[in-house]
Formats: sequence, C-alpha cells, structure tokens
Amino acid sequence: MTLAVPYRLVFTDLRSDQVLDALPVQGVSIDDFIGKTGSMRGTVPIPNREIAARARRALVPGRTGVWVERGREIWWGGVLWTLALASDQRGFLGAQIQCGGWESYLYRRLLLDTQIAEGVDQFDIVRGLLDYVQNTPGGNIGLTYDTHTSGVVRDRTYLRYDLHTIGDLLDDLAAVEGGFEWRIASFRDTDGRRVKRLQLGYPIIRAGTADIVLDHPGPVLSYTWPIDATQKANAWQSRGATVNRNQAAESLPLMSALLVDDDDVTAGWPRLDGTSDYTTVEQQGTLDAHARADWTAARRPVEIPEVEVLLGDNVSPALLGATVRLRIRNLWHPDVLDARFRVVGMSINPPERGRPETARLYLEVP
Repeated sequence: MTLAVPYRLVFTDLRSDQVLDALPVQGVSIDDFIGKTGSMRGTVPIPNREIAARARRALVPGRTGVWVERGREIWWGGVLWTLALASDQRGFLGAQIQCGGWESYLYRRLLLDTQIAEGVDQFDIVRGLLDYVQNTPGGNIGLTYDTHTSGVVRDRTYLRYDLHTIGDLLDDLAAVEGGFEWRIASFRDTDGRRVKRLQLGYPIIRAGTADIVLDHPGPVLSYTWPIDATQKANAWQSRGATVNRNQAAESLPLMSALLVDDDDVTAGWPRLDGTSDYTTVEQQGTLDAHARADWTAARRPVEIPEVEVLLGDNVSPALLGATVRLRIRNLWHPDVLDARFRVVGMSINPPERGRPETARLYLEVP
C-alpha cells in the first residue's frame, strides 16, 4: 500500500540534535497530551547485518532523541528510554523501542541547589528551573521558551535537601490555585529547523481560532464517554510539612482549612472525603491554595470523552488546546448532543497494512 503522506522516524543525538539515522519502524503509536507526558512506541525491523549495525549506533536508550515526521511536518518528539531486542519463532528480529516526550527528561533531573523566588511571576519561576536544568554541564538538550508572563506572582523556596525532580516541581507549581498548564511542543520553524519549545498557558493552553466540527455518525468513527466518580470529593483537607519550632511541643503537620461543598450535599450527594499531601509546603497560604485547587478539581466526577476520527487536513497534533464542536445523535442522545470541548490529548495510529490513519482525541468537558 502506497502512503500519500509517509511517516519517518529521525534519530538524533539528544544533546546536539545531530542526526544519527532514519530507520524504518513498524507498529508505531504516538500519544501526546496536555498535563501528561506523551509517548511513542514501535519496532525497528532488523532484516540484515547492515540495518543491525545502523540500529546499534543510533538506538541508545537515554542518549537518543526521536522525531516523528509526517511528510515535512514534525508531529512528535521525545527521548528514547528503552529498547528490547526480540526474535519471534520464525527468527525475525526486531528492536522494540519506547520513548517519552521531551518532558520526560525533566523528571530525570533533580534540583540539587536551593532556589528562592520572592514575588516572581510563576512563568519566570518555570523558566528559571528550565535554565537550571540546561546550565548544568551535560544538561542542555535544546529546550527553548518565550518570555510572556501570566500576571500571577509567587513566593517559592525549593530546598536542595528535598531532592525533587524538576518535572515534579513544575507540576506542583502548575496545580496550585491560579496555576497554569505546560508542555513541550515539537515542530519545525519557518527556517526548517527542528524546535523543542516550552509551551505555557494561563490558566490553560489554547490553540486555534475556529471550532472544528465533528459529527457522529460522520467523521467520528467511534467514541467512548467514561464517567468516573471514584475520585470525586465534596469535602477536602490537605496536609503540609511538619513544622515544629518548639522542641518541647509535639510535632504535627501543617493542615489546610477543611473545605466542604454544602450545596453538593444538600443536592443529594453523599459526603465524599478527599485529601492530598504536600510534605515540603511550610506556608499556610500556599497549602490552602493547593487544597482549594485540588478540591475544585475533585468536586465532580471525571469525564474525559474519547472520539476516534480519520486523520485529515484539520486533525493533527496542532489540535492540542484547540476547541472542537462535537455533535452526536444516537439512542443516548436522541435530541442531538451539540457541545464544545477542548482537545487535551491525542493518540495517533499511522496507516499500516490496510489500517486507516486514525487519531483518538481526548476531550475536556467544559
């Protein structure tokens, strides 16, 4: 089968981005998300010694960068983390690879020096942590960023003794009340260069200006609509660090105010308790802000609709953060569901052996 728009995987040195090789890959699947590290999986077939030698040079877990190209466009980028050489019963050899988005590198880097920010815009705190990562010898993997701000200032002290990963610090900062979203996008700039760009959005990441209409029946091949109340909570309290400046007193952790949604209980919901731990937070205001953000997120059942669509001109990784208008008519929605949702995740399956090129979109309920 001849592909109208072929996929290609380019393997590069993670630090310099120098191309090592471009090898054929089978069974590729690509995931990309807002608020979660994306992944790429596939198998490099090893049919002869020449390909085996090339693969040995290029596929070095922890050191190799991976770019997924569709035609001239870059659709995904990340780090090769695992390789498993496998042989089937017929003797066919393949190198199974698993990669994590560029964000995954930040979860492999520890904060080993105390950092203090007083009255600093939260985006500048993020960029300062990224600079810390890349100013370390061997730590520069070419991540870039712009200079816009959120307008929300924070006071933060990150102690080297806590040994947090940079990725976890970014997640904690983003999750507080008045926080933001972050991801690292992969694309080609106007000069044709490959770019790894930190993308920050306050309060959320948005993309595109016009809604894309998706109908079922129609371009939407299938969908699932899970509703999960296992994590719902209408009462919440968060726990912070143990702060004891009086050696004669009992050591107790800092606690947030107890938050209860009385309207939810009055409406008929049972009391559902939830909690979260922030063992390094020593300021009451910071802990309370974390608790309010967690409580707000937990007060309704989680709904993340998933729709499978054929890939086309209007469906690409650039949809992350964009708004789609979903229209569904079936037995469950006899009067037609017609609502707008934000795309927060995407799973791409390139065409292979007669399988059509499809994408599964993960949607945020407004």
